[in-house]
Order: sequence, then C-alpha cells, then structure tokens
Amino acid sequence: MAPKRTLQGDFRVEPLGKAHDRATFSCGSEPLDNYLKRQAGQDVAKRVAVCFVLTPDGKTVAGYYTLSQYAVDLVQLPAETVKKLPRYPEVPTTLLGRLAVSERFRGQKLGEFLLLDALYRCLQQSRQVASAAIVVDAKDESAKRFYEHFQFVPLPSIPNRLFLPMGTIGDLFRDA
Repeated sequence: MAPKRTLQGDFRVEPLGKAHDRATFSCGSEPLDNYLKRQAGQDVAKRVAVCFVLTPDGKTVAGYYTLSQYAVDLVQLPAETVKKLPRYPEVPTTLLGRLAVSERFRGQKLGEFLLLDALYRCLQQSRQVASAAIVVDAKDESAKRFYEHFQFVPLPSIPNRLFLPMGTIGDLFRDA
C-alpha cells in the first residue's frame, strides 16, 4: 500500500474507507457526486477501481480520484508516440477515471495536488505493473484545459480523451 501523503499539514491522501463521509460530498457535478456516494465502494470491493480520498481529518472528503488498469489500441495514439512503443495491438495504461474536489474546499489548488498525487502513485506502480501512460476522459472543456496544463495530450480519435506518457511523468518527478 502506498504511504499517505500530506498537504498543508492536515490534509492527507488515503484509500477510501468506511470512516469517510461520502454522503456530504458535493463537487457541483452530479455524476461525480453520485459516483462517490453510490458506486465507489462497490468498485473498490469488486477491484475494478481504487478510490483515493483527500481528507483533512480522516472523515471529511475534500476530494477524490480513481485509478484502474486500462489498455489503449495502438492505432488511437498519435504517430510520434506509436514510434516509441512496441508493435502490440494494445498498450497497458492506467485510467484516471474520476477526479473531483468538494465545493467546500475550492480555491486551494487541491485538484492539482490530487492530480500530482495520482501521477506519482501511477509512476511508482508502473515499476511493478507495466503502464505506458495515464489516460483520462475530460468531462468538459474546462477539465480538458486543466489536464492539458499538465502536458496531457489529446488522443486524436476520441474527443476529450487525453493521455500522458509515463516517461513524461518520470521527468516530472525526476528530482523527487
């Protein structure tokens, strides 16, 4: 299990557990709110996704993200990326399925912190279970710009799907 990471003293990222108050979480996006409240626990129990929460006190959920194994068809990737990969029909990746910050905690750059925590966690895990990149589906143009700010690249064949090669993530954390 990955160690807990801290932010501004009291915040920490940890796996979703029974003590976390999911019922009061509200990020302003009904699908993201409903996922945490109704589906995340089931996905964790069935091992189809892992949910990490950002909490200041071990109970309150300030934000969350999910990670799952995923595969991308090689033909979906840009040609310059394909040149660097083996010629398999699919390449292993990690899906950053959801990322949300509670409205109560907006304006503290917690979304950036959660993203960087997810990227670092994926980089570490890719050393044990191969993953060539992280894939994300941006829910709207604002989310797409957020990910592009962190060097995510759009997949040309699928609107709002972006990826970030693990090599780029490794460069980001080279001195960490």
